[in-house]
Amino acid sequence: MDTAATGLTFRDATDADVDVLVALIESAYRGEASRAGWTTEADILEGRRTDPEGVLDVIKSPDSRLLTVWREGRPVACCQLEHRGDHAYFGMFAVSPSRQGTGLGKLVLAEAERQARETWAVTEMHMTVISVREDLIAWYERRGYRRTGRMTPFPYGDERFGIPRRDDLRFELLVKELD
Repeated sequence: MDTAATGLTFRDATDADVDVLVALIESAYRGEASRAGWTTEADILEGRRTDPEGVLDVIKSPDSRLLTVWREGRPVACCQLEHRGDHAYFGMFAVSPSRQGTGLGKLVLAEAERQARETWAVTEMHMTVISVREDLIAWYERRGYRRTGRMTPFPYGDERFGIPRRDDLRFELLVKELD
């Protein structure tokens, strides 16, 4: 998808994109750079959000794709879409901190939903969000996602997911019916 009016280009990630996408994802969630946006997890998690292997796994998986958004030759957003039978999973969502609050996230989410419907004919989108991220969950609720109350434990001790700064982290499943 090319949106000439906004200067944005949507495309699937390639192997050559891995390093810049890792940097984008890290900047949106971890460290001081993430504090420029509102999606930071810096107060609840330290360490990495992802690594090159994790991003490459999404790119290479036959049931998954990493949708990227580019502007002026640089990635400004990305998200994972994974086909899981009757639904799609939405994850690895990142918007550059300097572009947060501009409507780009809404645009990416809507395009991801459209592509999941058209590509896989799914009727639902699922995602998991750290349950203490009330502001982020509220943002998704305003876009039609509903809280299910279904929780899964945070993988404490597995530094691939970050180093927790608190002991009450878990993931909640959010679901949206796709029209």
